[in-house]
Order: sequence, then C-alpha cells, then structure tokens
Amino acid sequence: MTTQTIDGVSVNTQANVYFDGKCVSHGLTLADGTKLSVGVILPATLTFNTGAPEIMECVGGSCEYKLAGSSEWVKSSAGEEFSIPGNSKFEIRVAEGGEPYHYICHFS
Repeated sequence: MTTQTIDGVSVNTQANVYFDGKCVSHGLTLADGTKLSVGVILPATLTFNTGAPEIMECVGGSCEYKLAGSSEWVKSSAGEEFSIPGNSKFEIRVAEGGEPYHYICHFS
C-alpha cells in the first residue's frame, strides 16, 4: 500500500537540496520523535551514503537501486520499499524521460 498522507507531523520547511537539485527532500518529525524525510528524485543516477539504516518507500514513479557490494539493479515502484543498512551506501537511478521518483525515507 502506498502512503498517501502522514498525520501529526512537524515539518522542516527548509528543503534539503542535493546533487544540483536532482534530489529535494523535507524532514519530518512524528509526535513520538520518529524522523522521516519525504522527497523527489529527478532523472539521474545518484549515490547516497547512510548513517542509520533506512527504508525507502516509493509513493510515486519508480527507480532502480543497487546496494553497496551488489552488481544487480533492482526496480522499485509505487507501493514498494527497500532497505539500506546503516553506515553503507546505495545507488539509485531514475530513467531519463520517466516520472520522478517520489519517496518517504524511514530512518531506523
């Protein structure tokens, strides 16, 4: 199921802009202190580093991702998610001419 809304949150209105604007996100904090970010990745191939483990939930569009140590690209579409270990990295690519990848990043 794709998350449509997130209730009871505090939103950081200052956008996080990465990779010359190819990725833009906003930080959210839930009432229980849980941190999330919501954002969009435009067509590109980008490499991200993680501190804490993350779960990327696709809420629109699609992407392919490759975890550190893997040579396999895996597709993720709306309603799907994938996990990234902490203190790691992953590559994500959004096809040129395709719809941007809209996501919620859940931090563990």
